Amino acid sequence: MNRLRRSAVALLLALTLPLPVAAAGAAAAAPPQPGAQAVAEAHTRLELPRPTGPYAVGRDTLHLVDKQRRDPWVPSTGARELMASMYYPARPGTGGTRAPYMTTKEAQLLLEGIKRTDVLPPEVLAGTRVHARTGARPIGGRHPLVVLSPGFTLNRATLSLLSEELASRGYVVALLDHAYESFGATFPGGRTLTCVACQTVEHAPEGARKKLMAKVATGRAADISFVIDTLTAAPGRHHAPAWRHSAMIDPKRIGAAGHSIGGNGAASAMAADERIRAGVNMDGTFFAPVPRSGLDGRPFLMLGALNGHAPGDDDTTWLRDWSRLDGWKRWLTVRGAGHFTFIDVPVLAAQIGVTDPTAPISGKRSGEITRDYVSAFFDRQLRGIPRPLLDGPSAANPEVVFQNP
Repeated sequence: MNRLRRSAVALLLALTLPLPVAAAGAAAAAPPQPGAQAVAEAHTRLELPRPTGPYAVGRDTLHLVDKQRRDPWVPSTGARELMASMYYPARPGTGGTRAPYMTTKEAQLLLEGIKRTDVLPPEVLAGTRVHARTGARPIGGRHPLVVLSPGFTLNRATLSLLSEELASRGYVVALLDHAYESFGATFPGGRTLTCVACQTVEHAPEGARKKLMAKVATGRAADISFVIDTLTAAPGRHHAPAWRHSAMIDPKRIGAAGHSIGGNGAASAMAADERIRAGVNMDGTFFAPVPRSGLDGRPFLMLGALNGHAPGDDDTTWLRDWSRLDGWKRWLTVRGAGHFTFIDVPVLAAQIGVTDPTAPISGKRSGEITRDYVSAFFDRQLRGIPRPLLDGPSAANPEVVFQNP
């Protein structure tokens, strides 16, 4: 079935781990998997891979409210709200406890949303061991900012591995949750907001779904620009900076990236906001197209699954928008990858012996490829560091195919 004809929710359920991709719109039977009770009895502890950069990682959490916009999905609630996990390079040995991965409620809603409460107890997923610490002391100097946006229905925690990696290499990262666009995201006041946008897309007529997903992408773009506004604004006499370490950010070196609709949002943000110097789309359809006029020569990386995002595949938006990118660009596809290859899900799932038979690349390689290529891209474009990894195929990464249609 053509991806563009599926609802975003149906697509997620078709591609999510450990279900195979649905054939002709019907979900195939999942292979036997260990039950949640068995996992709990085994005292499984999930852990993100250790970041490879020279710095320790600190993390703060921000609640941001854009009073100039009403929420697009639930206007009666008032202003648009976002949650941001702020990752930053920190001094080793500073800080308090390790930051939480996600709340138990968020984990429960995510597992319910992807129909996998039988595979893992929410407490185990929520208790995933990370490396970022709260209250860590930042290193000196000014550093590039990368804003990350997750896939539709997915909590921001699913991009934690990439966030920690970038911070360990000297970046400030703002990892976002967009209100009402994930299965569950916890906001202040004991509120866990669910995916009203998902229900809107799922119940819309087929012909309206692409327009609604374009609305999601352009809404993400507005969110990204708002976050940049709040993080780079100079402190005034009557207000404090949005983030206590805002002085770390170099406003002339800003990038945006995302998974799935978050990647489309990153491209849309670049089209609307000239402050964003570089962007990455990880396996996301361009529901909101790159402008015909391009991105003013700014660099862009498209990183996706070979099965689905190669030239000639069902998602024709990649070929269309590739021709519109007018700066440095790369179109990389990964053999054996699936839609979730570029987030935390396969990395963690591999630790309990769960694999997706339609995406046979290992969880370990999934994390390494995403980490290495996205980091190399931002190193090259925001820090001016040569990264030969981006020059062409390499024997060390035989899964990565350089496309040049």
